Amino acid sequence: MSALTVDQQAELLALTKSVDSVELKLSIADDEQYSTGTALGLDPIKAEIRQVFFFDTAGLDLDAAGIVVRARRIQGEEADTVVKLRPVDPETLPDDLRKSESSKVEVDIMPGKYVCSASLKGKSDPDEVLRAIAGKQDIAELFSKEQRGFFESHAPKGTSLNELSALGPILTLKQKFMVKALKRELVAELWFYPDHTRILELSTKCDPNETFQAVAEVNSYLSEKGVDLDAEQKTKTKTALNYFAKHRL
Repeated sequence: MSALTVDQQAELLALTKSVDSVELKLSIADDEQYSTGTALGLDPIKAEIRQVFFFDTAGLDLDAAGIVVRARRIQGEEADTVVKLRPVDPETLPDDLRKSESSKVEVDIMPGKYVCSASLKGKSDPDEVLRAIAGKQDIAELFSKEQRGFFESHAPKGTSLNELSALGPILTLKQKFMVKALKRELVAELWFYPDHTRILELSTKCDPNETFQAVAEVNSYLSEKGVDLDAEQKTKTKTALNYFAKHRL
């Protein structure tokens, strides 16, 4: 969440006028994860357990096309699914997508960069996710008709949901906590990868019209807590895709 260039700020200002929400994200350096958790008062006992699966081709063709297909099992809840496209220009998205209750057009802001995405979310049964992963039912059955249509409109030609490989799972812990000083809820999400690496990401959502104020306030708060805002950034999804593409069972 460090400073953007003047040109980036101008582009971002224009972009935020056409999106539904903004999310600020910051991944924490490996050797500072424990100290950051302590400084912020994170408690893993209060965290929600999640199990994340991605779907892609052997050559990660969907990733190359900017498409993310994911299913997620959540402790004590329904599973959820998403088909996401990024980057996108909100002005070019069809009206039926923007009007859908399942859609979201969002800008993710990270240190020195940002990306706009369009996604369609859905719900599924946690056991059905496991059956699809095990090859006992079609992957496409996890996704709604609307999600399947969105996928077919943007996936590389000839790519079918049912022919994708399951990549995962990734075990994650997610904790939401209110910061009184910010009057804002922050989210800490810790991803555990099979090679024993971890990514700790801090995030918060804000209305598009308060983006720059939120960035300034969150940066100030995290700096006071000793969090390094200039650490090398690692993205959760890309790290997972790259790992499982190289270590297929």
